[in-house]
Amino acid sequence: MSGEADRLQLALAAENASVYAYGVIGAWLTDDELSWARSADLAHRRQRDAVSDLITAAGGTPTPAAPAYQLPKPVTGRAEAVVLAVDVETRAAAVWRSALGALTGNGREVALDALVGAAVRAAQWRTAAGPGKSPIVPWPGGASS
Repeated sequence: MSGEADRLQLALAAENASVYAYGVIGAWLTDDELSWARSADLAHRRQRDAVSDLITAAGGTPTPAAPAYQLPKPVTGRAEAVVLAVDVETRAAAVWRSALGALTGNGREVALDALVGAAVRAAQWRTAAGPGKSPIVPWPGGASS
């Protein structure tokens, strides 16, 4: 498997895990935050489909989603759901950021769109998690995220 194929499979795994997590996140939210979660879930589903298409176009077979994923912490309420949303977007951004250098052409475009989307959603969730704090980080998907 090439570096590009490996990066695409890692990105696919991250997108599948993100979709799973938003199923948990959305169960604890209402109003605008629930709308954000639905929008984020849809964005990750679209990214998952785009990366699956890239893998298939390159002659590979997309690795199927796992039946369940281990969340970093239990989610028992709104606060934990919002923190998980920040974590999901930060992790997705990190995967896509690391993939950028190995991808070319349409794959690079998909990765950049995914990185920007995850960074914007992470900033939105950071605002919800800690009003008054800066939602922006210097390197989306980097160690300081």
